[in-house]
Amino acid sequence: MKKKKLILLKHIEGAPGLRLLGLGPHMQPCKGLTKLQSLFNKNAQWAQNRSISDLRNCLSKSDVIVSLWLDKKIVGFGRALSDGIFRSVLWDIVIDQNYQGKGYGKVIVNALLESKKIRNSRRIYLMTTNKKNFYTQLSFEEVNSQKLLIKINEF
Repeated sequence: MKKKKLILLKHIEGAPGLRLLGLGPHMQPCKGLTKLQSLFNKNAQWAQNRSISDLRNCLSKSDVIVSLWLDKKIVGFGRALSDGIFRSVLWDIVIDQNYQGKGYGKVIVNALLESKKIRNSRRIYLMTTNKKNFYTQLSFEEVNSQKLLIKINEF
């Protein structure tokens, strides 16, 4: 049996290949956006039921986007927004539950952190519900001096 090859894609800003054409590894069509939607639905309670249209819009406005594939199966994803100087925020980091514990999360986070726009930021923020221990291994620190505030718009 042929061993599946792990492929890290560092998409260009806005990920037009993934967003508009559904391209995956080697620029091959593979319904990548539908696969990303499925990855979120199956593995991220905070990202349930995102429409393809909303995913396209979200990606189009993202500065740094990475995805991790085993052949044509997406197993990891992350994105970031940044002003390139003062602040960056990591978003939507997810690893397929069947592939967790293999270091794939570190691959995604490190790829985001190593991108020029993120690494040049003075502060890099992220929010997590239950993966604090994972992120502290990657030099993120819990901040108790700040409070998270949220405003939810009802549409």
